[in-house]
Amino acid sequence: MTKKITFHIQNGGQLSGTARVAGDKSMSHRAIMLGSLAQGVTHVTGFLEAEDALATLQAFRDMGVVIEQLGNGCVTIHGVGKHGLKAPSKPLYLGNSGTSMRLLSGLLAGQAFDCVLTGDESLSKRPMKRVTEPLASMGAVIHTTQSGTAPLHITGQAGKLHGMDYTMPMASAQVKSCLLLAGMYAQGQTTVTEPGPTRDHTERMLKGFGYPVTQMTNQASIHANGQLTACDIDVPSDISSAAFFLVGASIAPNSTVVLEHVGINPTRTGIIDILRLMGAHIDILNERVVGGEPVADLRVTSSELNGIAIPEHLVPLAIDEFPVLFIAAACAKGETRLTGAEELRVKESDRIQVMADGLQALGIDATATPDGMIIQGGTMGGGVIDSHGDHRIAMAFAIAGLRASAPIRILDCENVNTSFPSFKAIAVALGLNLTSQEEA
Repeated sequence: MTKKITFHIQNGGQLSGTARVAGDKSMSHRAIMLGSLAQGVTHVTGFLEAEDALATLQAFRDMGVVIEQLGNGCVTIHGVGKHGLKAPSKPLYLGNSGTSMRLLSGLLAGQAFDCVLTGDESLSKRPMKRVTEPLASMGAVIHTTQSGTAPLHITGQAGKLHGMDYTMPMASAQVKSCLLLAGMYAQGQTTVTEPGPTRDHTERMLKGFGYPVTQMTNQASIHANGQLTACDIDVPSDISSAAFFLVGASIAPNSTVVLEHVGINPTRTGIIDILRLMGAHIDILNERVVGGEPVADLRVTSSELNGIAIPEHLVPLAIDEFPVLFIAAACAKGETRLTGAEELRVKESDRIQVMADGLQALGIDATATPDGMIIQGGTMGGGVIDSHGDHRIAMAFAIAGLRASAPIRILDCENVNTSFPSFKAIAVALGLNLTSQEEA
């Protein structure tokens, strides 16, 4: 049984120093998936050794792929080729990882074997029809619960999938990636059109493995007559993890933090754009390209933030960073208004409602709306926060302690290990007064 972890944050302080945060979660998932399907041996450095990415790793081991974990983020994958996966002997358990479940549903729809995808209590509540319904239009056979959630029972349709043109109703990199992976096994061409740009790690990495993908504005196309060739992948630091310290150093007086080797893929930099619009001082240093992905060091110094109306075109580019952006808004002068972010209601928790409840518990005027939030900047007090098992909620309120007027206690923080197991160590090293307590 997982031990319950509670964070205790002593209020105040500042952040200073240099850190390299955990490897990018999105890229770690995809490196395992594509490396497993490649011909040859793929070497990965910077792999995120956290529960979500390790769930993907274990799933491919369960399907016959030999994957060596060498420590310090180094992984060697002995690819089995596009058609080399074997039927797992048991359901594939994916823990808390929505990325694993949604992407694997597409990849496994065209295999020659049947399988079942399961997850923890949180993942089992998350909507899967957004992938199973378009997959069904391609000929996939996937059964969900009556409410459209996991477990997913996938009946392999090797040679029976057909490509299609699909216009996504919402901007979702997971849906896009799922359909592109299914398109690798479908007759004809599969084209996905998105309403706004989302992270393009799948397309970039497919090309890195030598698989042909055609990209145009808000559109990607793929077909089955391609092969993946093993390559070396250096995973940059995750900007979603860096986001906590970008906000922390912005809101805590007399702070300066340098975050090294952060991925600054233009489909992921909404957090930088939004914070700069609020008045944050963020410098992008030492820009370079590593394995097809842009990387840089980020230097952030404390500043007075102002409330803004967050531009809707930036919302998909910062969708995972909004919990900590809400903390920035609570510390800003004036009103911050977010719209167009209904996707936040179907993450690991309803991040709109849970963040609004938490901010209100700390004395901030925060109003949840169907697709966002209205936050009046003010003075945060202390209190007890229920993270509802959501790692990003827990880490966001830990950062809030830098500007709170009294201590904050955050419940149910064990899922921080799903995305950022080194969060506590890095936060403490930079100056956050954070301790944790385990309970059976």
